Amino acid sequence: MFKPLLQNLLPVAIALTLSVSLQVSAESSPIPEDTFTPAIAGVTAGGTPIHLIKEGFDGTEGPIATIDGSGSVLFTETKANRITRIAPDDGVSSFLENTNGANGLAFNSQGELFAAQTLTTKVGIIYPQGKEKVLTENFEGTAYQRPNDLVLAKNGGIYFTDSGTRATKENPNPPPSTPGLYYISAEGSIKRIANDIKRPNGVQLSTDEKVLYVADTDDEHILAYDVAADGSISGKRKFAKLAGWGKTETGELSSGADGLAVDANNRLYVASSAGVEVFSDKGDALGVIPLPKKPQNIAFAGKDKKTLYVVGRGAAYRIALLTSGFEGRVK
Repeated sequence: MFKPLLQNLLPVAIALTLSVSLQVSAESSPIPEDTFTPAIAGVTAGGTPIHLIKEGFDGTEGPIATIDGSGSVLFTETKANRITRIAPDDGVSSFLENTNGANGLAFNSQGELFAAQTLTTKVGIIYPQGKEKVLTENFEGTAYQRPNDLVLAKNGGIYFTDSGTRATKENPNPPPSTPGLYYISAEGSIKRIANDIKRPNGVQLSTDEKVLYVADTDDEHILAYDVAADGSISGKRKFAKLAGWGKTETGELSSGADGLAVDANNRLYVASSAGVEVFSDKGDALGVIPLPKKPQNIAFAGKDKKTLYVVGRGAAYRIALLTSGFEGRVK
């Protein structure tokens, strides 16, 4: 009487064994390296794997290298209201919770972490805990709409962008957009230094801090300005033409230009709809590193800063490069 029962149970046992085996195998097997870099002279060797660290993050922005010598990188999960840390071994942990919707980040030499904040809109220091400080929360009495990215200059000044408002499914009729580019001097004075950029996003300085770069998501070009000793800017120009320029799924024209970074040779890296676009210090297009998901922001990290970390659309990647990032700033 037991033989028919055993015959019926045997396929079930085998199926369960296979299921458990496959689950263990999937959990223990490495993430497949099925995306590779093109060859870009001095930047990437052709065929270098683009390693997926993890997917499923809740908003992915603002990566910067840590200053503790560990080679780790931080990035913001804006929707989760958190800053997340990725260790050199790809270990992921929470660095800071309740960040007021932090987006772009910058460390100074004292280990203070500056952030463009999007919930209660402001720019200021959010870490170490207990030493938080608001640098600005309005301009001439008007609150910022969406502080986006920032870069800290050697003189203590801070450039930051406010990308303004835009219609979304959740808010199809937002207030009129008033995007701008701002400068906070080391003494704390606030100036709006540009109000004619459609949607200012990423902002970065050249290695000698004589040129300021701005990504305009709604334009075909990266913008560049000359920087004076007092932090003021002039000479607005189209610096580089973006391969990411084209129609979005909703039919709008956009380049997707977002985060910016520079390497030790003053090349400019741009996260765009095309991938990570690389330009010479003259604005010449050197190549594009495509990724499985459209990138939002980028940073050099690792103990030798020869690893490019890319975040976007809930995913984080790392890419081994031939060059190193600029050592004069964390980003």
